Formats: sequence, structure tokens, C-alpha cells
Amino acid sequence: MIDEDVPIGEDELQAYVDERLEGRRRAAVEAHLGRHPEQRDRIAAERRHRAALRGQLQTKAAEPIPARLRIANIQAARRQKAARRGALAAAGVALFLVGAMAGWVAKEEAPSFALSSAPPATVAKGATAAFRTFVVEVAHPVEVGAAQEEHLLQWLSKRLGRKLAAPDLTAFGFRLIGGRLLPAGSGAAAQLMYEDGTGRRLTLYVRATEGTETAFRFRKDGDAATFAWIDQGFGFAVTAVASRDELLPIAEAVYEGLTPKG
Repeated sequence: MIDEDVPIGEDELQAYVDERLEGRRRAAVEAHLGRHPEQRDRIAAERRHRAALRGQLQTKAAEPIPARLRIANIQAARRQKAARRGALAAAGVALFLVGAMAGWVAKEEAPSFALSSAPPATVAKGATAAFRTFVVEVAHPVEVGAAQEEHLLQWLSKRLGRKLAAPDLTAFGFRLIGGRLLPAGSGAAAQLMYEDGTGRRLTLYVRATEGTETAFRFRKDGDAATFAWIDQGFGFAVTAVASRDELLPIAEAVYEGLTPKG
């Protein structure tokens, strides 16, 4: 049975163009277009345009992440700026500080051949599973709502053993709707959920993990895309139904929002 009595609006027509409708609602939109030739022609043109654009960008999506976006390079640039400020403020002990810092940096950035890329992949897999489980919930998508954001973040921070913040993603059209605590092996994980004006959801997943690899890792599982990374003993992942190019700037903003300033 097709939901013909439910009005078809522009948001749902756009979701049909973007291949985000399934089952009864997709059938309802197709039936609606069959009854409205002028809209059917417009939507058909938009779908052709989308297919052509995706074809042109296919090679771009397969390119590796630029070196300038690797977290390790961003952190190295910040350390260089901090070192220059320290040298100006304490010129009399510059040689001592440079020597100590060089030893610390060498230890911090020494590659770990035993860990390879497994930790980011594990974090991404856990984030994707949690995303699929809770993003479809209507009545209970989160355990604690955004109205209790301070309590939510204090609770999750205590359970994770790390001060957790909720990055501001309003520039991308997403607002925090709440979060929940999740199991993660022998420990715990936190999930913060965001939603945009069309009802599309995005999650931030955080858990303690081993590893020193600080590069973004991209994972696509069906329609769910995830950027994951490791930083200071914790794994982070941003997941949404989105393209790689759309999700990357959001992941960068999340990383900046979670990185201590100074």
C-alpha cells in the first residue's frame, strides 16, 4: 500500500533526487510524480544533473587526503608556533628548552610499527555500528537530551576519563540533540548525536583506545561514511550519510572543537 494521503513536499522530492528514500515513501513520491508531469520533468532533470556531477567527481573522491589535512602535520605546525613564542619569551634558556623539546617530539612522533592502522579502523567500525543502531530511532534517539547538555557532558566525561565537549556544528546546519553512553570492549564509549533541519543525523563517537596514529581515516559502509582518528589515547569518529567531500570539513571542525587551545 502506498502512502498517497501524505503530502509530498520539496524536502521529500530532494531526498528522492539524492537517492535517500526507500520503500513506501519512495513509491509514494514516484506515484505523485506520475500525477504531476511538470514536477516529474523537473525532478528527472535534477536526477540527470546529479548523476553527471557524481560522474565528474568520481576521480576526485578516490584521491588520498592531502598532506595538509593530516592531523600529525597540523599538530606539528602548532608545536612550531608554540616553540617560537617560547623562544621569544625566554631567550636566556632557549638552548635548554629546544633540547628538551626535541627529545619529547622525537618520542611523540616515533612510528609504532606494531599498531599499524588497526585502532582507527576499530573505532570507525564501532562508530558505524552505533550510528546504524540509534540514528533510526524516532522516540529515543538519545539517552540524555540537549536540554541537559551540561549534565550529559559531565556524565560522559566522568565515564570516559576525559573532558568531553560538544563541538558547535551549526555552520554546517547541524544542532546537538543529545547523547548516550555505549559499551566499547572492556570500557565505555560516548555518542553525541546531531540533526539538521531536514532530519538528517550525524554522530560523534569517542572511546579510549591504543595507538599513536593521528591521521584521518575514511571508511564507507553502505550509505554511512565515517572519518576516524586517534589522538592522545582516545579514538574519535564522525559518521553520517554523506559523501567523503561533504563529511571531511565537518570532521576537521570536530577535531578543532575537541583540541585544547593554547
